[in-house]
Amino acid sequence: MPSLLLVEDNEDILVMLYAFFEPLGYELDCARNGRAGLEQALAGHFDCLVLDVMLPGMDGITLCRTLREKHNCRTPIIMLTARDTVPDRVLGLESGADDYLIKPFALKELEARIRALIRARERGGGGGTGGAGGELRYADVVLDVPGHRVSRQGREVRLSPTGFRILCELMRVAPALVPREELEHTLWGDEPPGGSALRTHIHEVRQALDKPFDQPLLQTVSHVGYRLACDKDRA
Repeated sequence: MPSLLLVEDNEDILVMLYAFFEPLGYELDCARNGRAGLEQALAGHFDCLVLDVMLPGMDGITLCRTLREKHNCRTPIIMLTARDTVPDRVLGLESGADDYLIKPFALKELEARIRALIRARERGGGGGTGGAGGELRYADVVLDVPGHRVSRQGREVRLSPTGFRILCELMRVAPALVPREELEHTLWGDEPPGGSALRTHIHEVRQALDKPFDQPLLQTVSHVGYRLACDKDRA
């Protein structure tokens, strides 16, 4: 059965999560602060990590970034937080989280997102390299698939695992368009989380890929999908 590490210091939320997930057959472990969460995440083998952002000892953003950058941990991570602004969500994703859920949240939605992350990882996507081996290039962007690295004009572009997979899918067909439904299916299978999840991840990619540079590449085609296009390829 799926195993989850819950890193949460709120006793009431922990009790609620245990009461919901254990009857469904999930194996649960928990940590009450960020440093304990780091130790348990590195010592155990979990299918998904559920991190609160506001934690004593080490906050969830720092914990996530430490796992991704220092320890190369690719276990799917979903963050829970009361912070509901776009910059807060993007910060969570840029730290390496795969998904982000706002408190108060519906337990069924949390479980659906966890299942989607676990399925994506089993398909070789979530928390992994983002696809088949090789290097993808478009315009001045280079995406190293096995190395899980992106650069533009020789400068590193830092993305969350989900952001990396989005960019990988767009670069495979650039400058062609990827329909929104196709992108959601690639990321989450037949049960996409809905709401603003994809838009938030697209915003993260745009902030990292376009904002520091003169020419924007990531285009939104309203109600249809997304594509990468430089000046020579724009319609």
